[in-house]
Amino acid sequence: MNYLIAGLGNIGAEYAATRHNMGFMVLDAWAQASNAVFKTKRYGDIAEISFKGRKFTLLKPSTYMNLSGDAVRYWMKRLKLPLENLLVVCDDLNLPFGLIRMRKGGSDGGHNGLKDIQALLETTEYARIRIGIGNNFPRGGQVDHVIGQLTEEEKIQIPGICEQVIEAIKNFATIGPDRAMNFLNTKPKNDTEGV
Repeated sequence: MNYLIAGLGNIGAEYAATRHNMGFMVLDAWAQASNAVFKTKRYGDIAEISFKGRKFTLLKPSTYMNLSGDAVRYWMKRLKLPLENLLVVCDDLNLPFGLIRMRKGGSDGGHNGLKDIQALLETTEYARIRIGIGNNFPRGGQVDHVIGQLTEEEKIQIPGICEQVIEAIKNFATIGPDRAMNFLNTKPKNDTEGV
């Protein structure tokens, strides 16, 4: 069983530690923990990881966020994968920082990467994991917040967030999306609300 895991972000050192690069951060953490190496290929950097008889192709698109669909569509076709074997990892302004949610489909929620994937795949019915980056910014400050650098407090939470998302991706492939969603969506380990 093969899966395409697309982590969304923007290429370039200036974007590396920005909130919009959560997808890249997760895939980098997983590759590092698995001693997998990314290689530059068409439309992005690719690494491969095997786990419990499943093969995961990790994709970090080199198209910049707003054209992520080009990379996802190309690799879906190249790997000859059905839509249900695609999982997209991205940031989400509509969730508090560090809260993680998995869905099997739905709207793009104003996320330009998801919007482009949806346009090129011609469907909203693909799985995604959304990582909250919060919306604590002044009116009109959305772009600065999204492509802004993580605060020191946020950086501390990144390893735990990555660990949680990697576990969710493995569950998605091994126990199925419904059970994986139950596990993830009912256990917000990093939810520090009210603390």
